Amino acid sequence: MAYVVELTLRAERDFDHLYQRISADDSAQAARWFNGLEAAIHTLERLPRRCPLAPESKRAKRRLRHLLHRAKRDVYRVIYEIDESRKAVRVLTIRHAAMDALISGA
Repeated sequence: MAYVVELTLRAERDFDHLYQRISADDSAQAARWFNGLEAAIHTLERLPRRCPLAPESKRAKRRLRHLLHRAKRDVYRVIYEIDESRKAVRVLTIRHAAMDALISGA
């Protein structure tokens, strides 16, 4: 059974900010990468457990996972959790891998 992918308000803001930051409106290459990120997020509908637990899991006391998406030398992390009772994947944030670990209470 497929899961529903939901973005929190924070993840939506991260997504919008990233779109603006890479100038996806002005560059076909940036737009392709951005669309690839969006497609990668939606692959979580089928196989949400394929990604490893995020390092923040232990500190947050939640089973957070992270999907990695590359952009040349940069790596972005899509941090999410799975709600089995609702068959939902809840995307909490989208972060550059160089950023500090997600603070608990996402």
